[in-house]
Amino acid sequence: MLLYILGRLLAAIPIFVLVAIFIFSLAHLTPGDPAVLLAGDNANPQQVEKIRERLHLDKPLVVQFGIWAGNALRLDLGDSVYSNQPVTKLIAQRIEPTMVLAIVTLIITVAIAVPLGVIAAWRANGLIDRAIMAFAVFGFSVPVFVIGYLLVYYFAVKLKWFPVQGYKPLKDGVLATLHSVTLPSIALSLVFAALIARVTRAAMLEALNENFTRTARAKGLGSLRILVVHALKYAGVPVITVIGIGFATLVGGVVVTESVFNIPGIGRLTVDAITRRDYPVVQGVILFFSALLILINLLVDLSYVLFDPRVKG
Repeated sequence: MLLYILGRLLAAIPIFVLVAIFIFSLAHLTPGDPAVLLAGDNANPQQVEKIRERLHLDKPLVVQFGIWAGNALRLDLGDSVYSNQPVTKLIAQRIEPTMVLAIVTLIITVAIAVPLGVIAAWRANGLIDRAIMAFAVFGFSVPVFVIGYLLVYYFAVKLKWFPVQGYKPLKDGVLATLHSVTLPSIALSLVFAALIARVTRAAMLEALNENFTRTARAKGLGSLRILVVHALKYAGVPVITVIGIGFATLVGGVVVTESVFNIPGIGRLTVDAITRRDYPVVQGVILFFSALLILINLLVDLSYVLFDPRVKG
């Protein structure tokens, strides 16, 4: 088990290096001179040269990457061209709304999707199964922003149960924060839950056809115990895997959802930085999201120890 954990940790290092190289290359893959684009149309040659020196664009590409990577390891992602504030500070200011939204969405998703997948497998090919799979198709087909606008129109504008937009920080109280992120979390969770429900159903169908579940039925165990104690644990590996993979979908949805609900999170920061061509902020935010995804996938790999007995060996 120790060798498995160590191997996963070492495997994450080259992945992160490749991601860092790609993120660094983004500014150089953009057509035109990055310094000219950042300076604007009215800038004179002296201003362009100052930006080039400030961002080390006057040095060889390998040296630029070395400086950028070294600074990134020290959590120095440079300064925003637009606001002149450190990128790490801007991310730190916006991280709370995004993390709260992601965590609440994940909790809602798992609470909805896993039971639906289990029930669909238990009643396979029946009316309940078809209804749940229809919900999954709906979740896949409708974009996040459409669901968001529908929820805002009905629950915020018509019923006035929730705010139309905005975010209440945790310092104002946990209940106020949860109230402000309920609609965006539901909008995100519908898409995410559709994926997890389908995978849970498929994994549970396979588990219910295994010999150990037949033996459990022969012993007279109840359906609930067979489903939860035996089959669901067997199906845990693919379900946990798709939760980790689907987190990428969740991160992408956060960018759109924060714009729809006017939540001042990292997603909004990303949109604003792209609009202003603020390359240091764009690189810093993408690096943050990439590191987060790599960490999530690493934790998913390590969680196999709890669900797959073969890993312990």
